Amino acid sequence: MSESTKRQEAGTAPLGYRALLARPGVRPWLLVTLAAKLPVAMAPLALVFLVRQTPGGYTLGAVLGGAYVVGEVAGAPVLGARLTGTRLRRELGLGLLGGAAAFAGLAFCGTAPRPVAVVLAFLAGCAPAAHAGGLRALLVGAVPEQDVARALSVETTLTQGIWAVAPAAVAFLALDLAPGAPLLLAACCAALAAVGVRALPGAGTADPVAGGAADGGQPPSRTRALAAGWPVYLTSAAAMALLATAELVLPALLEYRGLPVAWAGPLLTAFSAASVAGGLLYGARQWPGGARAQSLVLLVVMAAFVALTAVLPGLVGIAVALLLAGAFKSGVMVTRNLSLRERVPAGMLAAGYSVMYAVQGVGYSLTASVAAVVLDHAEPAVAVLSGAALTLLLTLVSALAERRPRIV
Repeated sequence: MSESTKRQEAGTAPLGYRALLARPGVRPWLLVTLAAKLPVAMAPLALVFLVRQTPGGYTLGAVLGGAYVVGEVAGAPVLGARLTGTRLRRELGLGLLGGAAAFAGLAFCGTAPRPVAVVLAFLAGCAPAAHAGGLRALLVGAVPEQDVARALSVETTLTQGIWAVAPAAVAFLALDLAPGAPLLLAACCAALAAVGVRALPGAGTADPVAGGAADGGQPPSRTRALAAGWPVYLTSAAAMALLATAELVLPALLEYRGLPVAWAGPLLTAFSAASVAGGLLYGARQWPGGARAQSLVLLVVMAAFVALTAVLPGLVGIAVALLLAGAFKSGVMVTRNLSLRERVPAGMLAAGYSVMYAVQGVGYSLTASVAAVVLDHAEPAVAVLSGAALTLLLTLVSALAERRPRIV
């Protein structure tokens, strides 16, 4: 009997978007998530604008941005492991408050000694780093099982929308008001999210690894339970490698082909807009195959379209390839989150999502470094194809690993 038939017989057909948003806790969750994610989307560019007119200039901005990302990568798995049971909302609130304090400190440290600014940037990334995993776990716990995919599509759509508008907001605030204005806004948003998260419905108090003892056996350890999701983490690294390739090599590719570099901004905005549309489309209906199979297929298709930006001629060719790649990006993100739910115990989802968040940062940073090396020795098209090839290699390893039985 198919899954859709079972749902029809049980009277639990998936909700539409309107009915989903009407569920208790979902709309407040959207507001809290908006307030929590906006600082993350603004931070890297805001740090550059903060110090660009100081003696350190853009070099210091890059250092601060790097410290922020390192803080995220370091904080997500460590703090995410604390997001269990009744402690989840409390730990989320404390982390967001810590981030708010660090952002506020950064807003006024444009002329402070470099070590102080670097430490604050690290703390701004580290303290709230587990928010993505914790908020996603709260969302999943607030909707019925049959509506999880659609809820995650809403989350992905919201995320892409935030990332699409954040750069413009940073530029406006920094240039028209003050260099520290974007970071002050980030501090206010993080503080509001910290207050709002305490009002959200809880995610339950189940034993984090109880699922492993359902058959009467010994439950797996926390570390082993989290490690069960490593094929999904690897897929996340592959997805971020592809995203880094699309975003960071595009200006060089345009310049190499004699096209205006100014088109990079509109093209990446269109890429994000296509991702918003793709997320809504994915959540609007059920698709054949399981989440893990869908994730792998969508990632391969996205890699193919990113690779086409290095092959198709002219601005139109690059734009079409990026739009198509963006349309599949949200599907990759949603199915990746669904896949993790199949491999990690329910009580460990917040921690699992946080580990995945950290892996994404590592994948993006490493690919950025590789792209820089390739660009020093070859034309941009080679860098794009190298990024796509790396994604396909990681996807292949993940696909082979998926054949192994689950721990949970």
